[in-house]
Amino acid sequence: MIHPVDPDHTITVQISEDSELELRLQRIMVPPGQKIDLSQDYDPGFTADFKNKKAAQKKLEQNIAELAEYQDILYAQDTYALLIIFQAMDAAGKDGAIKHVMSGVNPQGCQVFSFKAPSAEELDHDYLWRSMKRLPERGRIGIFNRSYYEEVLVVRVHPELLDHQKIPLPARESIWQRRYEQINAFEKYLFENGVIVLKFFLNISREEQKKRFLERIDRPEKNWKFCTADVKERGFWDDYQKAYEDCLNHTSTQWAPWFVIPADAKWFTRLTVSEIIVRTLKQLNLRYPEVSEQRRQELQEIRKLLEAEG
Repeated sequence: MIHPVDPDHTITVQISEDSELELRLQRIMVPPGQKIDLSQDYDPGFTADFKNKKAAQKKLEQNIAELAEYQDILYAQDTYALLIIFQAMDAAGKDGAIKHVMSGVNPQGCQVFSFKAPSAEELDHDYLWRSMKRLPERGRIGIFNRSYYEEVLVVRVHPELLDHQKIPLPARESIWQRRYEQINAFEKYLFENGVIVLKFFLNISREEQKKRFLERIDRPEKNWKFCTADVKERGFWDDYQKAYEDCLNHTSTQWAPWFVIPADAKWFTRLTVSEIIVRTLKQLNLRYPEVSEQRRQELQEIRKLLEAEG
């Protein structure tokens, strides 16, 4: 079974014929078992050594092409599944990252689900139920735009939401710690059954979020993306940062580590996400299925029949 990327591993990215970028994962990965300070350890404006957006775009295009190739083999091999989780504050660029990074994949092998407020039916089940229903099949890539992590983020910032979940009172004791343990166990179960879990937290600064909110107001074609509730949630910024930090510290594991992706520069966000996905698929040592000798002979006979048609 593959193990996730070593946090001390160095990714070397070729950005031109005579220049390389060493992207050290410890700058973006939350080391399992270690405590991080989100505000001190991770810079939302970090862009590594990239000074040229054009060079980053070129590398992104290469990654998109590679991802398409690996996805085809993943689908054909039908052994592993890849689950990609995106979490972020509003306007951090989740939709854009998904759109650009996955632009080259075959839709037949990719599924995207966006998790909103739970429905009445979903509230009648445990909080992981709706996510289990949408896990990717073997050979496919599943993308969660928000996920079960909302249950230790939004619900933690707004604990009154627990009242709608019909949870027995004894189960509310130490509920956040319980949920961290449950999520870790769930993801380990997935990993041990061939579902590789990649978790991206798009780390946007408060200043950049404000800039993007204003852009959504000023540009008519973006008005539809603006929601008054987004501004309301912005008022809980510090609470969300604390909730994210606690979540990252408790749920970054060897089998499903968190990556804190700098999100102030969208082009670097997309490049970094694509690089990690491609590297992860490459580690799986994917192969097209081999056919038996009997099947090869059958194919040769079919060839002869086709060629005989003239």
